[in-house]
Amino acid sequence: MGETSSSRTISTQLQQIAEQAERYPEMVFTTLANRIDADFLREAYRRVRKDAAPGVDGVTAEEYAENLEDNLKGLHERLRTGRYVAPPVKRVWLDKEDGGKRPIGKPAFEDKIVQRAVVMLLGAIYEQDFYDFSHGFREGHSQHQALRELREKCLGMNIRWIVDADVSGFFDSLDQGKLREVIKQRVNDGGILRLIGKWLKAGVQEGNRVTYPETGTPQGGVVSPMLSNIFLHHVLDGWFVKEVQPRMKGRCFLIRWADDFIIGCEYEQDARRIMKVLPKRFGRFGLTIHPKKTALVKFRKPDPREEKASGNGTFEFLGFTHYWVKTRRGFWTIVRKTAQKRLNRFVRTTWQWCRTHRHLPIREQHQYLSLKLLGFYQYHAVRMNYRALLVARDEAERAWRRWLSRRTWKGRVSWEQFYAIRRVWQLPKPRILHNI
Repeated sequence: MGETSSSRTISTQLQQIAEQAERYPEMVFTTLANRIDADFLREAYRRVRKDAAPGVDGVTAEEYAENLEDNLKGLHERLRTGRYVAPPVKRVWLDKEDGGKRPIGKPAFEDKIVQRAVVMLLGAIYEQDFYDFSHGFREGHSQHQALRELREKCLGMNIRWIVDADVSGFFDSLDQGKLREVIKQRVNDGGILRLIGKWLKAGVQEGNRVTYPETGTPQGGVVSPMLSNIFLHHVLDGWFVKEVQPRMKGRCFLIRWADDFIIGCEYEQDARRIMKVLPKRFGRFGLTIHPKKTALVKFRKPDPREEKASGNGTFEFLGFTHYWVKTRRGFWTIVRKTAQKRLNRFVRTTWQWCRTHRHLPIREQHQYLSLKLLGFYQYHAVRMNYRALLVARDEAERAWRRWLSRRTWKGRVSWEQFYAIRRVWQLPKPRILHNI
């Protein structure tokens, strides 16, 4: 009962801050850190994911909870007296669609609590400032919502040109000094700014080696998505709404998910103007628009009167390739399919897993492959994308059959045996889950 009452009190405080931020859009908040008391930290603890891997200190959520009240009191005391030290972030590398590697940080669990507390305060303020077309890592927003909005705007605004932009290494090259300057325009609280500074300077640990990058914010941290949204709201979103759109001759829109964004324009001359000024705008803030990965795409309903050579382009956004197609009724519409790089990565990782785990019991292999396929379906099962789902399932089954047949002779599974296994241990069949 006490926890529920405390949660309600914190929610009321955050709502009051949000109402202030909405009523006074030019207001600068200077007294926020004093709100982070033991009750506030307890609520932050409640909102932190408990199933993530531990950070550099090796402390899990379960271990921290064993002595929760004393831990939170000690944490509050260190924050109050300025003795809190942000530990380095443990770094691991994940595969990217293009074959490269993407770094992900794993903060210590206690650090996640503090970061969540700061995010709660910043979110109460900045959620009133953020535009609806910014969807990344925000409550009430999703990637499928962004995809739906993208299609609706292309169709409803007669969009013919797409600016498909790519920011080079955003999370690694973000200018920390400029980030603090941007935050100060809305939040100029010394305690909050010091905590953000500690996280930016905490360092990154790989193995036994700790480095201290002068730029960027570690991916994977609780506070990193909020900081990136604040920075790009200033660099891109506000600039687009206040300076770009009023100067365009036709209709245009922006859809953004974190550092991945699409700009659609009705007229080619508007799109080319944006293409020209975009690198300059980002360059002012220490960011680079990738010259080879950024493209201007002709994207409109095909006109039968034009020569076929004029063509019509496609573009990728949030793991899907977007293109025009004619329906059975003879109408042109925009559909999407799983991007080939994303599908290739799924197939590659599935084959690798089947190869390295081929000696596990059939039940365990079936369970893992089923979960992996269901995860793929959960995101990619959109209308007109059924073929990609079938390919994913067929490739998973092919990999499973191949590596079961390559086990040592005592456990080797023949083709006939596999077909018998498949009748009992069927992989989940795909079905469309998202009507977008």
